[in-house]
Amino acid sequence: MPASTHFELLIGGMTCASCAGRVERALGKLPGVQQVSVNLANERAHIQTSGNIDDSVLLQAVERAGYSASLPETVVDEPDAARRRLRHERLAVLAAVLLALPLVLPMLLQPLGVHWMLPAWAQFVLATPVQFVLGARFYAAAYKAVRAGAGNMDLLVALGTSAGYGLSLYQWGIADAGSMPHLYFEASAVVIALVLLGKYLESRAKRQTASAIRALEALRPERALRVIDGREEDVPISRLRLSDQVLVKPGERFPVDGQVLEGSSHADEALITGESLPVPKQPGDKVTGGAINGEGRLLVQTLALGTETVLARIIRLVEDAQAAKAPIQKLVDRVSQVFVPAVLVLALLTLLGWWLAGAPIEAALINAVAVLVIACPCALGLATPTAIMAGTGVAARHGILIKDAEALERAHAVNRVVFDKTGTLTSGSPRIVHSQAVAGDTMQLLRLAGALQRGSEHPLARAVLDACGDQGLDIPPVSASQSLTGRGIAGHVDERDLALGNHRLLAQSGLQAGELAAQAQSWEAEGRTLSWLIERAPQARVLGLLAFGDSLKPGARQAIDALHAQGISSHLLTGDNRGSARVVAEALGIDDVHAEVLPADKAAAVGALRASGVVAMVGDGINDAPALAAADIGIAMGGGTDVAIQAAGITLMRGDPRLVPAALEISRKTYAKIRQNLFWAFIYNLIGIPLAALGYLNPVLAGAAMALSSVSVVSNALWLKTWKPTQQQEAP
Repeated sequence: MPASTHFELLIGGMTCASCAGRVERALGKLPGVQQVSVNLANERAHIQTSGNIDDSVLLQAVERAGYSASLPETVVDEPDAARRRLRHERLAVLAAVLLALPLVLPMLLQPLGVHWMLPAWAQFVLATPVQFVLGARFYAAAYKAVRAGAGNMDLLVALGTSAGYGLSLYQWGIADAGSMPHLYFEASAVVIALVLLGKYLESRAKRQTASAIRALEALRPERALRVIDGREEDVPISRLRLSDQVLVKPGERFPVDGQVLEGSSHADEALITGESLPVPKQPGDKVTGGAINGEGRLLVQTLALGTETVLARIIRLVEDAQAAKAPIQKLVDRVSQVFVPAVLVLALLTLLGWWLAGAPIEAALINAVAVLVIACPCALGLATPTAIMAGTGVAARHGILIKDAEALERAHAVNRVVFDKTGTLTSGSPRIVHSQAVAGDTMQLLRLAGALQRGSEHPLARAVLDACGDQGLDIPPVSASQSLTGRGIAGHVDERDLALGNHRLLAQSGLQAGELAAQAQSWEAEGRTLSWLIERAPQARVLGLLAFGDSLKPGARQAIDALHAQGISSHLLTGDNRGSARVVAEALGIDDVHAEVLPADKAAAVGALRASGVVAMVGDGINDAPALAAADIGIAMGGGTDVAIQAAGITLMRGDPRLVPAALEISRKTYAKIRQNLFWAFIYNLIGIPLAALGYLNPVLAGAAMALSSVSVVSNALWLKTWKPTQQQEAP
């Protein structure tokens, strides 16, 4: 099967949802194109192809559809180009307003009793440059649309204003010498001025929705201070290689992802993980490129560069989420395909209806123009992508990465949250709090347990090895080491076949707790996690018992309380013993507990909960990946593994449980904005078009309403940028 390739194109000239749909259809018809998604808000197309397709074929397809296209890497300075375009739009709006104002001034003075009118030639002189110079963009885009056999907003504006302008010329031409004909130059000029103003305000607002991406990209330093043989040299980031050592001075941004070799300081990671407090950094600690170094000089060894850094992956996740279409957008796409043709038919029916009813032809034409001008497919096209861009952007600033629009749409309906315990609700750094050997030699018990756990990354293994280190014990070598899934670990130590694990290991080995039974029951009641050390050969017997304690994460209780306040039930799903799980659940106020669940059975447990609700699963380990994938929405904790993050729809950049209710909260608010925007976009057209057809709206009011509709939809989405997690809002 040929490998798939992903392309991204910058699209120019799109003005409404029907434009985005036309670009999608043009690209989708190409051989080898599997999937196309065009985002009107950020003017980008994402194309998935099978095999190798030359990018020039994609560019030509877009251009044949009537739009410009380019590859992002060919744009030397995209932000500067966008600023220049915005400045050009602002000048066009200013010129249009200055030319149209004298035309509309008599209408504004009339209620004050001032009856004054510009001569016809003056109106013609003012209106003509607005119509054909400043309004040339509408004619050009309309021509391309017609040539491609489609329609868009520009076609409606061009037809409407041309009809008003042409009617004015006709009225002027047939008027008697010396008389003042009724002209409509002001309607055409003001409509163009208002539409240009609306597009300018819309462009400004759309830039704000993409501010999160620009803020993240601004974190990337361009140069680094590399240290070679004690000598410092200032080099571009592109020249760095893995394992290079870089010096980071106080107040500078870390240029790479790396590990501290020398020095101590604090790192401000607020814009990357949302962590408001500086994080202490010592030798051995990891640092993230883009974070700000605090008060100390640090020597850092490079561990990741370019697209593999945490910052690059965050930017890629946010870009992917903003490029994806929410399922609800499919309705908008279907409507946009027939919107412009339907409006043209309605305008024609309006013209014929008024004319057949006996109205003067000019009145019938003006009402038809009002229908053309007020119909706005822009608001429909912008409703969903602007809300998604604003919502995912503000979420990223607070350390919440939403993988795609589909995950966002599912997350808003979650009513059950399932938590893994270790590393998710607890710190994941347990320590040995009790130990007892059958023979009474606890040091020997620790030595043998440490030998079995040597090389393991499991939190309990680290606790055993830390205890051995604290006691200064000499750990013997282990051979034939093997993991016992869901039970523990086994191996040969000092010519003995040993195993260390949970009560399942004890039961499957056919052994009894014996004299340790009472102690084990007491420690389990305290909520401790137990590990039994047994000898399997030459003689099967229990050698001792270790009890581990783990502290709850700060904010875990607030997270559960916040979920309950949102009407969401909480569930604990863990492989630990029932006593440990019960103690954690009672301390946090968790509603339901599923303990002693094997990793392979976690997905089935999540599936059972889905039968009666929409389930989110929160985890951080490899053994959580199947459960994350089985849930309606998976949420991976920031300290988790790549496997867990890959299986999750939402990734939390730091291991704070309070981000779980925050992620669901911003998902609900974003989805609410999408629904609000779509409601107003549909209602606006459903009410505005009939009013215009019935003669209750003149073209000037219709143009103002049209401009306002798009601006209001984008502005409504931008309210999401003010969002903060509830815990931060309540903080003093």
